[in-house]
Amino acid sequence: MDDLIAFFSFQDPNVRYVAAGSVLLAVSSALVGCFTFLKKKALVGDAVAHSVLPGICLSFLLTGTKNPFYLIIGAFVTGWLALVLIDYITRSSKIKEDTSIGLILSVFFGIGILLLTMIQHSGNAAQTGLDSFLFGKAAALVGQDLIVFSAISILLVIVVFLFYKELALISFDENFAKSIGYPVKRLELVLTTLTVLAVVTGIQAVGVVLMAAMLITPAAAARFWTDRLGVMLLIAAVFGAISGISGAFISYTAPAMPTGPWIVLVVSMLALISFFVAPGKGIFYKIYRQYQIRKRILSENILKLFYQLSEEDGDHQKSRNIEELRTKRPIELKALKKGLRRLLLQGYLRINDNKWSLTTEGKIKGQRIVKLHRLWEVYLTQYLRIAPDHVHEDADNIEHILTPELESRLEALLQYPASDPHSSAIPYDQNMTKN
Repeated sequence: MDDLIAFFSFQDPNVRYVAAGSVLLAVSSALVGCFTFLKKKALVGDAVAHSVLPGICLSFLLTGTKNPFYLIIGAFVTGWLALVLIDYITRSSKIKEDTSIGLILSVFFGIGILLLTMIQHSGNAAQTGLDSFLFGKAAALVGQDLIVFSAISILLVIVVFLFYKELALISFDENFAKSIGYPVKRLELVLTTLTVLAVVTGIQAVGVVLMAAMLITPAAAARFWTDRLGVMLLIAAVFGAISGISGAFISYTAPAMPTGPWIVLVVSMLALISFFVAPGKGIFYKIYRQYQIRKRILSENILKLFYQLSEEDGDHQKSRNIEELRTKRPIELKALKKGLRRLLLQGYLRINDNKWSLTTEGKIKGQRIVKLHRLWEVYLTQYLRIAPDHVHEDADNIEHILTPELESRLEALLQYPASDPHSSAIPYDQNMTKN
């Protein structure tokens, strides 16, 4: 608790530098990463991250200093050059984009490691800490670094909001953007520049190896929570900020723990949580949704079974026991009992002396399911020319997903047929006027 209070009081200048720098770098990377993610260019961030290393080393060799301004310029030049080369190789040869990314990534990173080794053997005392760009060292951020990186991070955020509409359009539908006269090539150049700048600023915090995760993971996590780009940007930024401040706090409480890897671990945990619990797209939600669908299908199958039995003896009010139901359709006993109880609670069935019968609402619903089943069999035989003995299983599946709108169109298309391919009558509502 003492560490928590001391950290979030931000009285220590070093804590302020590291926390502010980590949050700004993480947020700006997350915002730019959303557009990279939507354009399905997740590997581009990895390529840029590995390609900036030779630029950093060349800047140091030329200037002899670790001034962050010079290092950023060098990193930007080689990172941007790497993306241009990837695009050129993809357009001018038969090599696909993923292959060209792998080629450029490995070549540039190899050159960077070679230059870094040369610097380490040069005897230049100013080289200390230069290798932190490989794995990041956010705890080493000082006032000068924070000013430079913060300025670039704020610039990234401003540009994203200024070009929000244009970047959104080329991310979702590039061809439409071209058709309405948008300068797509220039906009892609803007996005490329933003990506390079985001990687360059984030390198100091998480390093070359982990920067791709910082660019893409918040966007991937945010995508689970929404289908709206504006909300996705906000959620990604929040996830980035949480991971940045959490990584800085963990590093503060346990000095042996590096900040950069913890930032990536926290945002990865957020992505994992999103993967499981996000409403609409999470694994748990999908499992629950599938369970609900299975329950609905079982209920509709039971109602259809009751209606078919009542067709055979002409009595829709007749009570039936479980054995009679299972003789007609072998539903698993436990599932059948659950389904019957559920339909009782919903008002579709009634029970008397352990025998079940349809209510008026149950008869109407069962009749509709039978009608949809037989209409679909007619459609398959008439329009798709499928043999009558091959249509039952398909109709058994489709009857549960046909909407009222599709039902009406199907009736009109088939001109309200009287029977299905097996000569079973198709039950219509009594008050419906046939054409």
